[in-house]
Amino acid sequence: MTSELILLMQDQEIRKAFGLRLKELRKQKGWTQKELARQVDIRFAQLNKYECGMHIPPIERLIQLSTALGITLDYLVMGNEENIQPLHNRRLMERLKELEQFDHEDQETIIKMIDAMIVKRRVEGAISPIDNPGS
Repeated sequence: MTSELILLMQDQEIRKAFGLRLKELRKQKGWTQKELARQVDIRFAQLNKYECGMHIPPIERLIQLSTALGITLDYLVMGNEENIQPLHNRRLMERLKELEQFDHEDQETIIKMIDAMIVKRRVEGAISPIDNPGS
């Protein structure tokens, strides 16, 4: 971590903003603090301190958190949305926003259906060269 970033993360407002962002991202995934803490191999109490803006994780932990949450390190640390890829399909985006209002169980069901479709497409893509050797 650069010395500028270390100094920046010592600022209380930035720590609080980081903590709120971390908490919101965790909740968007439908995870408890214990679930996220388990995924990045830290104690629940430590994650709670991060979310409260009391502490900032070391760079290795920041990377683990950003990976687990599926977001860029830049967004996790600074809230910079420049590197976030927007959805270009308006209908898809509208439906995803609507799905955020569903309860957690229904969201998980839909995510599993989407995951199944993605796996199906990948498998079909992997098999098609075998089916069509001349292509």
